[in-house]
Parts: sequence; C-alpha cells; structure tokens
Amino acid sequence: MPELPEVEITCMGLQPILQKSIKDVVVRNASLRWPIPTHLKKTLPNQKILAVKRRAKYILIQFENAYLMIHLGMSGRLELLKKNISPEKHDHVDIQFKNTKNILRYTDPRRFGSIHWIDKDINQHFLISKLGPEPLEKFFTDKYLFSKIQNKKTTIKNIIMDNHIVVGVGNIYASESLFKAKVMPSRMAKDVTLNECKKIVKYIKETLHKAIELGGSSLRDFYNVNGQSGYFQQTYVVYGRKGKPCRVCKSIIESKIIAQRSSFYCPKCQN
Repeated sequence: MPELPEVEITCMGLQPILQKSIKDVVVRNASLRWPIPTHLKKTLPNQKILAVKRRAKYILIQFENAYLMIHLGMSGRLELLKKNISPEKHDHVDIQFKNTKNILRYTDPRRFGSIHWIDKDINQHFLISKLGPEPLEKFFTDKYLFSKIQNKKTTIKNIIMDNHIVVGVGNIYASESLFKAKVMPSRMAKDVTLNECKKIVKYIKETLHKAIELGGSSLRDFYNVNGQSGYFQQTYVVYGRKGKPCRVCKSIIESKIIAQRSSFYCPKCQN
C-alpha cells in the first residue's frame, strides 16, 4: 500500500496540473471502495485546479468551491500521460485538461482506492474529521506522543500506526523508525518512556523525510506520476529483512505478527 511518502511524492509530481482547467472526465469503472460520484462528468469540466496537497494518505485536488479527494488504496496510482496512450484493464478514470495533450489517469488493480467530491468543509468529512496530526508537522512531538500512550495496553507499533493518534506512519516506516529508536515494536505502549518517545518521534520524522527524498518505496505497484520507481527500499534496515544480518550488530533480523501485520526487528538492538 502506498504510504505517506509515496502519497507526498504523488502530490509533488502533480504540480504541473496547477491552474489547468478540466476539459472532460472519462470513468470506465466507477466501482471502487466507494462508488465514484456519477455527477463528475458534469461537475468537473471547466473547473480550474488551484492546489494539490495531502492530508494523511488522501490527495486533495482543490478547486474554487470544492475538493476532489483521492485515496490510492492498496494498489492505486495516478499518472500523467499523453492522452493518445490507450487505457488498459485497470485504468479506471481519465481526467483531460484544456489546452494540453496530457491526461491524469487513475489506475487501481484491486479497486480499494476511492475518489470523492467534497463541496463542504473538508475537515468535517467523515474520512478526515477524526484524523490525528501530520507526523512531519510541529504538533507531533515527544510530549504529545507520550500523552497518548499513558495506560495504553497495546503495542507501541500499534500506537504509531493509529491514524487517530498520528497519520501516515504505515508498516514500513513504523518498523524502520522503531529500529532506529531502539524500541521493540511489541513493547507495551504504557511502558515506553518520554525519552524513548523523543527518539521515536525524531526517527519517524527523519525516516519519512528520507523516504520522500529517495522517491518513496516501490513495492509491487507504486510508481510516481511519471512512471518512475522510488529507491528507499534499498536502505531498509529491518523491513523485509527477516533472516538477514542486522546492519548494526550482525544479529539475525526476526519478525512477528502484530495486529495482523508483519513487524521486523533486531532482537539485540531493540528492547
């Protein structure tokens, strides 16, 4: 699944469509996680794109009085293409622009993504309203995280992957950040100290920034809007490295299932 860095990279790649006006919308398959609104064919033409930004893993394309909100789901991607490139089986939506030969194409083999039209306060939308702070913003601090783990009888990895507490720290980046903070992913959150929270927050921010710098992690389906893969997966210290030596101490990397997700860790470096 594309995580926060991959969604951020997608938003950065969509900057060329700013100030473009929509010419037409082609919906080949409206059956995503939620049905694509049927009115987009009439609503979108002549609308001008004012901004492209991100909230959690949602891509927000801003118009004068509304937003087109896109979630990439498990396998979705957006790509800027020449409009003469024929669609394939899983190319569900094309957005065509005026005075250009480019289109924005939404592809999603598993169809777990979604496309919403929001013409009210976006912060009150049911998918947005209960989200926690962004991990790269100042509000996400060690003291904030420490306040959220008091008396919590769940693992620290579950806490930092809980979108109600902090958004966008998916499985890959949680595993990598906890290794750098030297905290075992299975530790009970209530047992994590303020000093450890300081390290966790620091390395979440550093890891996400580094992933964005390297173009994200290209696992299975993720490519940026120009069809290029990222390189962060080449720097993994624990994720996906079960049975391989730790890059720090040479102990063998292990894994366990936490909340139905594989968690990778070094039994010597983390405690």
